[in-house]
Amino acid sequence: MKDVLEGFGLNRDTMDHALELDAILQAWRRRVQKRELGQMALRELGVPVDLPKLDVMIAIWAPSNEFSEDREGETMVATIAARLGIDPSRASRLVTELIAEGYAERAVSQQDARRTIVTLTGKGRAVVTAVRTIKFLILGSFLSDWSEEELATLTPLLHRLSHWQDEIGSHASDRYAREVATLREELARQLAEG
Repeated sequence: MKDVLEGFGLNRDTMDHALELDAILQAWRRRVQKRELGQMALRELGVPVDLPKLDVMIAIWAPSNEFSEDREGETMVATIAARLGIDPSRASRLVTELIAEGYAERAVSQQDARRTIVTLTGKGRAVVTAVRTIKFLILGSFLSDWSEEELATLTPLLHRLSHWQDEIGSHASDRYAREVATLREELARQLAEG
């Protein structure tokens, strides 16, 4: 693979870093998918809510560190779906369940009386606050051993990395059309040969 990538103009040092970074991100993805911290927080708090419902409650509350660009206005089911990147029908079902369990409620929009908005009840806000407090207690404790320099380096670089696809954008297929065509042709040849 390195020979192919080098043929496309990437240098070996960059490839080595990309491969190492990919391995780190794949391991991180697997751990994040388990949602260990969120599950632990719900379990330790004794809250009978699953992670998808917790996600919806957090999307309703919309903490600024997660949804800074999307905090204006009122929260509707469509807003929740967009914030979480889920289907609106799934968001609606989860909201309905949270309402039935007393964690959320529907209200009439103050901006447009024809719209229905979703808000957290006191019970819902208490759960979100407690779970996020545990999360930041543990994360803060872990980071407390890091130097200010390490944190000042990590945070902006991690932010930049988390937006790498936005930087490349939908132009990636255009930018690498020749390389992708070459790989497609080679793959087709190899698959045909069996």
